[in-house]
Amino acid sequence: MKLPRIVRLAVTVSLVGGTAAALARMSGAAPADQTANVVDAAGHLRVPADYRTLYQALGNWAIAADSGQGSKEMHSVYASPGTIDVYRKTGKFPDGAVLVKEVFATSTNEMTTGTVSRADKLQGWFVMVKDSKGTHPGNPLWGDGWGWSWFDADKPLKTTSTDYHSDCQGCHVPAQATDWIYVNGYPALRH
Repeated sequence: MKLPRIVRLAVTVSLVGGTAAALARMSGAAPADQTANVVDAAGHLRVPADYRTLYQALGNWAIAADSGQGSKEMHSVYASPGTIDVYRKTGKFPDGAVLVKEVFATSTNEMTTGTVSRADKLQGWFVMVKDSKGTHPGNPLWGDGWGWSWFDADKPLKTTSTDYHSDCQGCHVPAQATDWIYVNGYPALRH
C-alpha cells in the first residue's frame, strides 16, 4: 500500500521531532526555548502564561496555620517540560529549567474526611530559572545558579523583587546543599 506524500511527510517530521526530543532528554539538556516566555534579554522574569497546561506538577506544600487547625497557605509547584526527566537522570536541574510556585491563601472547613484546607485565593507566584552559566551578570535577581522573582497575583509580568539576596534567597538557605531547592518535598523527582 502506497501512502500519500503528505502522510509520508507528516510521519517523517514526527519521527525527526521525536528523535530530537529523546536525544535532548538523554543528553541532560533542557528543551530549547523553554525560557522564551519567561525571561527577556535583560533578565527580567515573568510568570509564564501557559504553565498550568504545559508544565509538569512537581509537588505541593501545606503551610500550617499559626493557630488552630488547617493550613494558612498552599503552595503548588510546577516544572518546565523535561525538567523532571533530566533531574531523575542527572540529579541536577538543567540550565533553563523553570520552576513556578503558586502561593494560595486557604479556606479550612469540616468535611466528611475531617478538617480540610484547600487552595482559595491566589496570592502570587515565585519563579526560578536555572542558570549555572551566569548569563545575567550584574542583574540583582540572578545569582547562585538561578534567576529569582516574586510576583503579586495581580501583576504576573512585573516582579516586586529587587534583589534575590534580600527578597528571595533567605527562605531557601536550608536547601542550599540541594541547589537551593527543597527537593525532598517533590516526589516527582524520585525514581
